[in-house]
Formats: sequence, C-alpha cells, structure tokens
Amino acid sequence: MENKVDGIIRYKRLKEFYVFYLSEHQNPISKLLHFIGTALVILFLLGICLLGAWQLLWAIPVVGYGFAWVGHFFFEKNRPATFQYPLYSLASDFLMFFDIIRGKVKI
Repeated sequence: MENKVDGIIRYKRLKEFYVFYLSEHQNPISKLLHFIGTALVILFLLGICLLGAWQLLWAIPVVGYGFAWVGHFFFEKNRPATFQYPLYSLASDFLMFFDIIRGKVKI
C-alpha cells in the first residue's frame, strides 16, 4: 500500500508502483524507446558476459537510460520515475519489457 510522507507518495510494493509506472508511459513512441533500451541492455549484458568485455559495463546505464529519458523528455513530457524510485523504476522497466513481449502492454 502506498504512503504519503511530506506530500510525496511512498510505494511499499512493486505491484502498486507498477500501476503508477504504466500511467507515466502512455505515449507509444516512449514505450517503444523503453523497449529498445531494455532490449539493448539485455544484449549488452549478454555480450559483455560472453566476451568478458567487463570494461564496457559503464555503457549499460547510458544505453538503457538514454532511450528511456528521450521518451520521457520528448514524448511523455514528464519526469522519469528513476529519479525518485530508482529500484522500483528499474524493475518496472523490465516488467513492462516482458509485458510488451507477452502482449499485456501495447505499444
């Protein structure tokens, strides 16, 4: 259940936060950019692990957040939830990615 502290909503469960997260991702282009960024993060991680190219780990947040933030700033016109809820936001990005693959979230 969410809590409101000092006028800021504090989510206690990922399931509740995910509902908010989806409400912040209504624009199809933004959702597509998030999907592409998350897919690239997964591919980068696989490639880095397979090749042992650990020096490229720094690129993972740049790739993932780069696509997502373009979606927020130029298409959603809102502030990424990452700034206030970094872990819930990261988990929700992967949830949305797999929900798009499963057809539960439409682009």
